[in-house]
Amino acid sequence: MNNMNKIMLAGAMIALFIACNNRGAADTSKIAEDTVQTDSTAAPVITFENTTYDFGSVNDGEKVSYAFKFKNTGKSPLIISNAIASCGCTVPDYPRTPIVPGGEGVISVVFDSTGKPGKQSKTITLTSNTLPPTTDLYLTGEVKQANK
Repeated sequence: MNNMNKIMLAGAMIALFIACNNRGAADTSKIAEDTVQTDSTAAPVITFENTTYDFGSVNDGEKVSYAFKFKNTGKSPLIISNAIASCGCTVPDYPRTPIVPGGEGVISVVFDSTGKPGKQSKTITLTSNTLPPTTDLYLTGEVKQANK
């Protein structure tokens, strides 16, 4: 086999490999689409007592804790799959088990004000099986700079 035939064979194998991988990716995305909750009448609904907590004014270095209380007011179990804060100084904790319809839960948040003087506004984004799939919670306040 000459070099030209080897190059053509290698190109054909690469094209076949790419085509097979793309077909698999399409199949995977189809499976993901099929598992997304699309019936809004049966979907879980996360209802918070409040979505914003203003902690007022704290001194640099203080830790602020707050519990965002919620209830599943929907018709199917609520599953929270993730909670991410906009800053590493804020750490959320969330229930890892499904919350049944009518059930209640808490998203606990701790903000470490160390080295964060001034006005603060932190966002905690929850990902769940609700429609829409994300919910934002907010922690606001002011950190007074430590006296030196």
